[in-house]
Amino acid sequence: MSVLIALIAVAVAGWLFRFIGQRLTGKPYFRDMPYAVAFGFALAVALIGAGVWLYLQPAMNDQGVPRASVMFFHWAVHFFAVSAVAAFLFRLLGRLVGTQGSRKLFRQMPLTAAYGILVVAIYAFVAIFAAVLAPHGQEEVFAAANVVPGGNPAMGGNPDFPLGTDQIGRDILSRLIYGAQNTVGIAFATTVLAFVLGASLGFLAATLRGWVDQVLSRAVDVLMAIPSLIFSLLLITVASAWVSGAGLTAAMVVIIAVIDATRVFRLSRAVGMNIVVMDYIEAARLRGEGLGYLIFREILPNATAPLLAEFGLRFCFVFLTISALSFLGLGIQPPLADWGTMVKDLSAFINYAAFAPQVASAPLLAAGAIALLTVAVNFVVDWMLHRSSGLRE
Repeated sequence: MSVLIALIAVAVAGWLFRFIGQRLTGKPYFRDMPYAVAFGFALAVALIGAGVWLYLQPAMNDQGVPRASVMFFHWAVHFFAVSAVAAFLFRLLGRLVGTQGSRKLFRQMPLTAAYGILVVAIYAFVAIFAAVLAPHGQEEVFAAANVVPGGNPAMGGNPDFPLGTDQIGRDILSRLIYGAQNTVGIAFATTVLAFVLGASLGFLAATLRGWVDQVLSRAVDVLMAIPSLIFSLLLITVASAWVSGAGLTAAMVVIIAVIDATRVFRLSRAVGMNIVVMDYIEAARLRGEGLGYLIFREILPNATAPLLAEFGLRFCFVFLTISALSFLGLGIQPPLADWGTMVKDLSAFINYAAFAPQVASAPLLAAGAIALLTVAVNFVVDWMLHRSSGLRE
């Protein structure tokens, strides 16, 4: 009932906003304004006001018990503010330091793209130097299990484990760092393999046409008719009967790469079909150039922009697929650290959110790492699509 009353109040406020604007100003902006736009303005003001009110609420109630919703909202606001400042400073640094081309790139870059590049760079740095950055090993088990994040001994924490430990005493911070190396590294390798396979076959089908195109296209149609996650689960389950450990991880990489290569094949074939009819392709054929030259020297350079944008999107889907498979127990196998497995293992701590938000934050760390990288890559991909489309601000 309270939500309905709030919506009615917002609707009335939106109507009054447009009515007063029309009567007092008489400007075409208010005269031609649809009611939906006025309602959107009123809703935005209401949401901002509600956010300010919630942020000003104390994080503890009168009995000294943490208020989980308020505490999580405070964390979200602080994270958003820090992220905005970091993205602005990173873009400013890029405009001042670097080559002439890179400085020009940063001058044209929106803040969201700068933030995405910054996050991707941080993840790459952590993944590459995980063995140096992690305070403990990813397989190392300590006597203290279920240590609370925060490092406060009064609340069950330990300064040696700032993000706490899991159920069997492994350091969550170390496993998060190694998870970047395992999850992101394997996802990147899988995406590269999918693109090498899909783009090569797609350009081959576009160049040769005929029965080669028909056979490859029909095979891809069959694979794409099956839901990718269910198909991956089926194939990995079958593979687990023959291999285990690192062998199962390698099998997972090949399976996901083959399944995702079908999407890359469709894109590269469509792009290649538009390129092979160009005059410079016909000139290259008349010169007697071979198939390899046509694909890698003529078609590929002219298809780089859409393929790069698709690479970012495919990486996100592969990354989320691996995390989902690990959550289901068929992805990256223990004792290797993986964010999907960490979410599953620490999910029981969510039950303590009502009276101990710092405990409930443990499973959200891995889930937040997954979500943050996905959003960052999408920011960069959106910017790349905007640049490749030829649009201008």
